[in-house]
Amino acid sequence: MRDPYVLDAMRAVPRDRFVERGLEEFAYKDSALPIAEQQTISQPFIVAMMTEAAELEPDDRALEIGAGSATPQRSAGEVYTIERFPSLAAEARRRFSELGYSNIEVRRGDGTLGWPDAAPFDAILVAAGGPDIPQPLKDQLAVGGRLVNPAGAQERRQTLLKITRVDGDEFEEDDLGPVMFVPLVGELDGEREHPARWGAPA
Repeated sequence: MRDPYVLDAMRAVPRDRFVERGLEEFAYKDSALPIAEQQTISQPFIVAMMTEAAELEPDDRALEIGAGSATPQRSAGEVYTIERFPSLAAEARRRFSELGYSNIEVRRGDGTLGWPDAAPFDAILVAAGGPDIPQPLKDQLAVGGRLVNPAGAQERRQTLLKITRVDGDEFEEDDLGPVMFVPLVGELDGEREHPARWGAPA
């Protein structure tokens, strides 16, 4: 990681406030940790890598799918985060309020559909993986916007992709390497295109 802005955000966010009670001592180890609803908080390196790839700037409008970490929120000016599980959405609101993060709006909903009434976004980060990248997320990118999304046909074995919207319907794709994320579940999670999808909810 070389982006000083991302490194500053990583130092500033109290990761121990985002893990389950009893796991605080492990919060700063470079490993994923379990949270409620059989979900995980990604390892710090992956969080930093995704945030750096998104090229977040202080005045950017960003969308995050999955509300498990505040690092992207500290790196952008205006942040919208969607969480599928009501309990995790409520917990995220509580934590953000306690930490004084006033630039974040949390919605409980289907992350595969994005947040069209708040689009376009300069950056979108997706903290779960499906067989395909949902088209609504690509559509909600501003021109020049960056989408960082794990995708792959096998459960917990994906490729981290960076999609940049060059113009209208033109997108550039960069392969950032292999990753393992919990499954992305929603209306447009790729199941219809992949009937044999690995399937269990995240």
